Amino acid sequence: MAHTALRVLGIDPGSLTTGYGCIVARGSRLQSIAHGTIRAGTSLVPIEQRLHTIHRELLRILAELRPDAVSLEEAFFGRNVKSALRIGEARGVALLTTADAGVRVFQYAPAVVKRSVVGNGNAHKSQIGEMVKTLLGLREEKIAHDATDALALAICHCHRATARLLGVR
Repeated sequence: MAHTALRVLGIDPGSLTTGYGCIVARGSRLQSIAHGTIRAGTSLVPIEQRLHTIHRELLRILAELRPDAVSLEEAFFGRNVKSALRIGEARGVALLTTADAGVRVFQYAPAVVKRSVVGNGNAHKSQIGEMVKTLLGLREEKIAHDATDALALAICHCHRATARLLGVR
């Protein structure tokens, strides 16, 4: 029985580094297509220039990878207000860029992503990274946390989309 492929791009936005990861799901089989980070510059680079870099690079990645959907973490409230605002600005750029590319965005709470990938909504970054590598069969020693977080977002969407098709809530 042939399965329709679903190509999902996960984006982990940040104003200094934005992670991305694209996977293809064919039934329960997941395959990594690409992953990496967008380095927008240091905190010495004006925010508008960093956001422009994120926008430009996401446009390039969306055109190159042609995902069916984008998975993004829902907005959250952090202890550091300035950091939360900067992440919110990068999220806004990711949402706008994705809309410009005509790709539908699905947003998930951090605990939902962790539960979907690791089985524990309180999992640590190292656990997420190891499970992402296991699920995707990645042999690489070191993958940037921003990229593994983005891959986790993509995996979460694939798991949720499959569950919806099967009528599971």
